[in-house]
Amino acid sequence: MMMGGGILSMLLWIIILGFVIYGIVLLVMKPFEKDNQEDKSILILKERYARGEIDEQEFEEKKAKLKD
Repeated sequence: MMMGGGILSMLLWIIILGFVIYGIVLLVMKPFEKDNQEDKSILILKERYARGEIDEQEFEEKKAKLKD
């Protein structure tokens, strides 16, 4: 009976450790996510400008707002 409790305890600690490592990875990766989203937004804006959906003035205004 003691062996079963020891194994469950060990599994619980492995799960807790996994969550801690996952949290640390999320915190470390967080700053890089914003840069990626910003690049994606500017890329979409460039595509809209290339297709002629927006003019140069609107492109520059929106680009300036995205960089703030």
